[in-house]
Amino acid sequence: MNKIFIIGLPRTGTTSISVALLDYGFKVAHTAYTKRAFELADVISDAPCFADYKELDALFPNSKFVYLDRALSAWVPSMQRLLNKMLPELAPKTGYLNPVLKRCMNNTFSLFNCENPLSQAHLENCYNTHKKAVFNYFSQRDDFLSIDISQSGNLKQLLVFLGIDSSAAGEFPHLNVGKQVDRWREYKHPNKINSNSAGTERRKFFDYI
Repeated sequence: MNKIFIIGLPRTGTTSISVALLDYGFKVAHTAYTKRAFELADVISDAPCFADYKELDALFPNSKFVYLDRALSAWVPSMQRLLNKMLPELAPKTGYLNPVLKRCMNNTFSLFNCENPLSQAHLENCYNTHKKAVFNYFSQRDDFLSIDISQSGNLKQLLVFLGIDSSAAGEFPHLNVGKQVDRWREYKHPNKINSNSAGTERRKFFDYI
C-alpha cells in the first residue's frame, strides 16, 4: 500500500497540510499510533512520520514523502510554546501521552538528556540535524518534496507532486497559529482517521521499534 507521509517536524504546518488534503478526497491521520490507522489512512502526518520515515519507507514501498520547512525564527518560539505545555507529559515513564509520540519526540529532541530542551540553540540544532538527515536520505529521489506552506503557490506545487489537478488551488489554511496547538481535534470532516484506530490486532503498533 503506497501512502503519503508528511515528515516535517511539529509546528511546521502539519495540521494545515492535513486539513488541506482532506478536501481533495484523501483519508488523513494527523498522527497515527496503530497499524490500523496506517491501513485506513492515505495520508499520515506528524508523529511517528517525522521520526520513522526510514522504517515507513521500507514498510510502504512506492510512497511519497513531503518535508515541511519553516524559518527557524518562526519555528523556535512556536516549538518552545508547544514544549512548555507538553514537556511533563512526554516523560518516558510518567507522562500520559501516547508511547509512540513520547518515543518520537524524545528521540528527535533529546528532551530529557540535555541541560535545557527549550533553549534556542538546542532546538535549532535539533531542527537542522533532522533536516540534514531527511535530505541526505531522500537525495536524488523523485518521491520526495520539500515545501514551506507559508510561501505562496506551494499548495499547487504539492498537488502537482501528488498528481492532482491543481488548476483551482488556492493557499494552505493556517491553523494552530500562536498558542493554538490542537485545531485538528476540533476540525470536523468525514475523511479524518482516528490516530488510535483498532483492527484485528487491536491497537498494536509496528514491530520495528
